[in-house]
Amino acid sequence: MSFTLAIVGRPNVGKSTLFNRLVGKRLALVDDTPGVTRDLREGDARLGDLRFVVIDSAGLELAEDDSLQGRMRRLTERAVEEADVCLFLIDARVGVTPADEIFADILRKKNAHVILAANKAEGNAGAAGALEAWSLGLGEPIALSAEHGQGLDDLYDILQPLADGFAARNVAQMPEVDVDLPEDLDEDAPIRMPTEARPLQLAVIGRPNAGKSTLINKILGEDRLLTGPEAGITRDAISVTKTFMGTPMRIWDTAGMRKKARVSDKLEKLSVADGLRAVRFAEVVVVLLDVNIPFEVQDLRIADFAETEGRAVVVAANKWDLEEEKTEKLKELRENFERLLPQLRGAPLVTVSAKTGKGLDRLHNAILKAYEVWNRRISTAKLNNWLGAMTEAHPPPAPGGRRIKLRYITQAKTRPPGFVIKATHTDQIPESYSRYLVNGLRADFDMPGTPIRLYFRDQGSTNPYKERKKSIPSRLTKHVEAKKHAARKDKGLPSKPKG
Repeated sequence: MSFTLAIVGRPNVGKSTLFNRLVGKRLALVDDTPGVTRDLREGDARLGDLRFVVIDSAGLELAEDDSLQGRMRRLTERAVEEADVCLFLIDARVGVTPADEIFADILRKKNAHVILAANKAEGNAGAAGALEAWSLGLGEPIALSAEHGQGLDDLYDILQPLADGFAARNVAQMPEVDVDLPEDLDEDAPIRMPTEARPLQLAVIGRPNAGKSTLINKILGEDRLLTGPEAGITRDAISVTKTFMGTPMRIWDTAGMRKKARVSDKLEKLSVADGLRAVRFAEVVVVLLDVNIPFEVQDLRIADFAETEGRAVVVAANKWDLEEEKTEKLKELRENFERLLPQLRGAPLVTVSAKTGKGLDRLHNAILKAYEVWNRRISTAKLNNWLGAMTEAHPPPAPGGRRIKLRYITQAKTRPPGFVIKATHTDQIPESYSRYLVNGLRADFDMPGTPIRLYFRDQGSTNPYKERKKSIPSRLTKHVEAKKHAARKDKGLPSKPKG
């Protein structure tokens, strides 16, 4: 990536629509309601042969206090300072507003490369606003239509010489490093542990105001995500890449998930759907609880959703610094966890404080442990020895007097671990016996907490003719046999030839 481009402007001028256009995906939430975007979202953009990082920001507000709008503005101003190029959008159909003039003065002081663009300029309705943009003193404005993709060639013509300059700068600043590769390096070997090229995908989910954004900010060591006492601040599923205690991770911050019956607003539905999509992308999911009100019905549903999706699950109880009776509370948490989430029996349960950062080392170790178990593979020989011992200790039932035989087991997949058992009468194996085998796999092969998938396949008989139906002689065959019998009888021969 040669440079970063930050898209800024007033609320509802089309920043997220242009962001989605440049990255080629519907990553950012888009709605007619002003102020949908609150956090900074990054994406890999393509424009012709240019490759760069584009940043979607919250709408610039006039507030400068500690209100939600004020915190959103400070976050956007920080993105402007760190970006190489700033693309300032105005609404061509509205024209230049007093707020646009104030923000233009701010951008002239904060960023050396500012590009002015008048969005929604398609048709005659936006022509006057595009001409009026000259008054901002930021040079010639680009007439854009993010919705229809118009004007992107003009944006390319401006970015091309800037990209060349940034590329030359990056090459000059790049240090020379000698890398000695081991002689026995196997390039085809699968990557088992997270690397810079393939970081561990981690999603943090939970109810509103559980402290998800605050926890991620503490992991990052900076105020990268918008936080505050208000519930439901996060709307987009924001991903950031960070090396967390030596482990490369891509961490997803998600919107708080309330009960489905309470989610009536269209924007909240989009936010929850974006968070669920992040869970499907993740490898490990941290279910964050509020220690003051843990294991509510919604917490259980969120944890069950992560297990159903086959993700490795870590349960973290936040705001531990506010708890006074820590020993008794921890005992209560563990008992409720075992009782209310039996499908995640043995999953890591850690206590953290997102505000102080205490317990992050335990959280890191639990994430790595869950990830390792999620990727674990067991040899077929060990599995079949285990299956023999399990069936000997507790034989399968014999419904209707027909004995069920478990003949063979092998591991078919990982992430999560999946096993296939060849057996007879698989349609009559009760769910209780399947749970008995799954619990045995967890205990005997040290796979606590991770989802385990067990599939039964009907082995049947080895006789290839068992299912073949006996042929029924046709009327024609019977007639021919009768004529042969009569002919032999006329000749004085026995009805059937000997031998």
